[in-house]
Amino acid sequence: MQVLDLCRDKFRELIHSHDLAGDEVEVITARPLTPEEAIGSPTRRDFPLLKGREVMIQARFRDSNGQAYTDMPAPFQGRLADVIALPLRTNYERAVFVATCNAVMRHLGLVDHTLHCRDNEPEECARLLREHVEHITSCGAAAGRVTAAGHPDEGPVRPRVAVIGLQPAIVSALAGAGRFQVRVTDMDPANIGTSRQGVIIEGAERNPEVIGWADLVLSTGTVLANGTVEGLLAVLSGKPIIFYGVTAAGPAKLMGYERFCPCSR
Repeated sequence: MQVLDLCRDKFRELIHSHDLAGDEVEVITARPLTPEEAIGSPTRRDFPLLKGREVMIQARFRDSNGQAYTDMPAPFQGRLADVIALPLRTNYERAVFVATCNAVMRHLGLVDHTLHCRDNEPEECARLLREHVEHITSCGAAAGRVTAAGHPDEGPVRPRVAVIGLQPAIVSALAGAGRFQVRVTDMDPANIGTSRQGVIIEGAERNPEVIGWADLVLSTGTVLANGTVEGLLAVLSGKPIIFYGVTAAGPAKLMGYERFCPCSR
């Protein structure tokens, strides 16, 4: 079964257990946000939201909002039953489901941080993520990695970090620290072949190779809304993975995935 189908089954059980499924008056509304609504006015201008290639969609349930990235934004209005019935075949349907899941689970107090960080908070998030990666790699298997010849690496060990989905501030924080070897993949043709902090952005078709190379995988939560998460998880082979961003809030909680998103709201 597909990851999002499993997530939907868990979400369906959740709303039934809280007697929400039969509520005929609650209406879910979802709409695309402008870049300024989603991220404010950060100093750096290379975030995907500001380039117009991805849009944040926002769903509201009662008193709570949830968001999700998508490249297929459109308005939606309906009841929870309508959201659960979506086929989840298109990026639009998946984004509506994920944003709704985030809003409902926030309303229930099961998740927080479902609204994108704003202004220069993405830079602070990237710094905190770098510190988190430094901590877990210093304590984990990456700290003891040796060369194929069986000899310790020359000099300090530099853990290998794969970033799936270009988030410029995160790449700058990781690659600029000098502590990590970093490889980045992205689906946007405009990004592929470009350089960030000396790291050449590779196409998403390189994910199996890049993940196989890495000690740790950092993935945008957008993979949960664009139909690519299955291919990603299929090649992990036990590697640790952390999803970052607001999109992953509800699905990560339901599926037991680690998520990092400290500066969102």
